[in-house]
Amino acid sequence: MYLDLFKLQDLPFRLSPDPQYLYLSRNHSRAKAYMESTIWFTDGFVVITGEIGSGKTTLIETFLRELEQDVVVAQVNQTQVSALEFLQSVLVQFGFQPFKMRKAELLATLNQFLIEQYAAGRKVLLIVDEAQNLSLRVLEEIRLLSGVETSREKVLRIILAGQPELNDKLDTRELVQLAQRIRLRFHLTALSQEDTRAYVLHRLEVAGAGGREIFAADTFPEIYRYTGGTPRLVNTLCDTAMMGAYAADEDTVSRDDILRAVEELQWTEYASRTHRELRTMIAGAPGGERRLETTGSRRSDVILAHVVLATEGNLLAEMPLRLGRVIIGRTSDNDIQVDSRFVSRHHCQIVTTPESCVIEDLNSTNGMAVRGKRVRRHVLADGDVVILGQHTLTYRDDRVARATRQPGDTGQVEVPQS
Repeated sequence: MYLDLFKLQDLPFRLSPDPQYLYLSRNHSRAKAYMESTIWFTDGFVVITGEIGSGKTTLIETFLRELEQDVVVAQVNQTQVSALEFLQSVLVQFGFQPFKMRKAELLATLNQFLIEQYAAGRKVLLIVDEAQNLSLRVLEEIRLLSGVETSREKVLRIILAGQPELNDKLDTRELVQLAQRIRLRFHLTALSQEDTRAYVLHRLEVAGAGGREIFAADTFPEIYRYTGGTPRLVNTLCDTAMMGAYAADEDTVSRDDILRAVEELQWTEYASRTHRELRTMIAGAPGGERRLETTGSRRSDVILAHVVLATEGNLLAEMPLRLGRVIIGRTSDNDIQVDSRFVSRHHCQIVTTPESCVIEDLNSTNGMAVRGKRVRRHVLADGDVVILGQHTLTYRDDRVARATRQPGDTGQVEVPQS
């Protein structure tokens, strides 16, 4: 989209967790060191917490990428499950098909697997992301799993990562035994103003800036003022500002571009927001909470197109597209959630401008296809069907529909049969 104008090789402010873009602030470095310590010490859990968008998942992906081959990993991200479903999820990660096993068989299989891996000289690591959603019963089950041991040491290494509520849960009376097993606990805070500037410059450099000034010096105080140093919000604001500069054919992002992006996103200063507003804003990035005016339509509230999500001919969701971005992926923090193992955590995004809608892959595992061809970026045309694993995303351009609709037309979208 704007890569040619800014002479970049990659989009610098994607929301998907990409280890090559990780900026190691002092806090992030310390959290990563705590994770790495699990490989050498087996005496207890490591707990990493942080607000939504603070970079926990990117940190985990970086840590996993750097692990030695003798480490066997189970990574569990779906945490609103029963104790039985959790044990099944762990065994699936280790290559088993456990869905017909009773609980006793699940535990026996897992214990045997851990002992076999230890005997073979391999280390076993369990990482649970979004752990704040785990029930007390599942957390107690994890504590019991951590007790599997040889005559010399514990066999299973465990990292729990989640939002700050995880600490509250771990401190309850019911989990006192688990809390006593926690060896390290660290909270990942937002970036400082200095780190926010370094974070932006780092991502631009990784994307191919080559030392060129793409953001003017006076933009950085404004970026921090409206994002509070939260990485996900920084990404959202910087990407929106770059799109604005691109639309104006400017190869440098100015302070005015930042302020126009803030207005488009309908953000207020970070410090003026309540904790609940911040949670809503970050979880719903890039559009924040998107207030709709009751009188008079703001330009950003005009519906320009629609997308319809379906699978096997069954309509699952329909979403209007306004100016800005819509993120599509497997987890609940996306604008459109696609609950499928074939869809990545943050799979793709649709960028809507007054002239067009562009769908872009966010470094997903399985990619996306249009008209039978896998694409990384595609300018959507009315009627296009994008394939996301076993799901379809049908695009309808309201601008075209309004221009061509005949009297009596309903404007309803047909769901393509697979």
